[in-house]
Amino acid sequence: LPFRDDLTQQHGYLHAAIMTAIVDSACGYAALTLMAPGTNVLSVEYKVNFLAPGAGRRFVARGRVLKPGRTLTVTTGDVVAETDAGWTPVVTMLATMMAVPDRDR
Repeated sequence: LPFRDDLTQQHGYLHAAIMTAIVDSACGYAALTLMAPGTNVLSVEYKVNFLAPGAGRRFVARGRVLKPGRTLTVTTGDVVAETDAGWTPVVTMLATMMAVPDRDR
């Protein structure tokens, strides 16, 4: 996600809600890679820690599965910011994802 002024909060940092949204998506897609075809994913719980202000040129979110399950899958994810000094960790998430049957099938 490139930094954009319209996604900032009052101090000029990327808003926490935006960083949470991208890491939630990364965790969801990580869980989805292990689910059966015709299954969707839904976040049912997450906990977020903000490690640093959202300052940087761009932000990268990565998710991974900690414990797969038939219905519930536990994931973790991180957001890092690209800065002049290198990559800075800004967010970490622990999330539980639920397998949801595709209603169109």
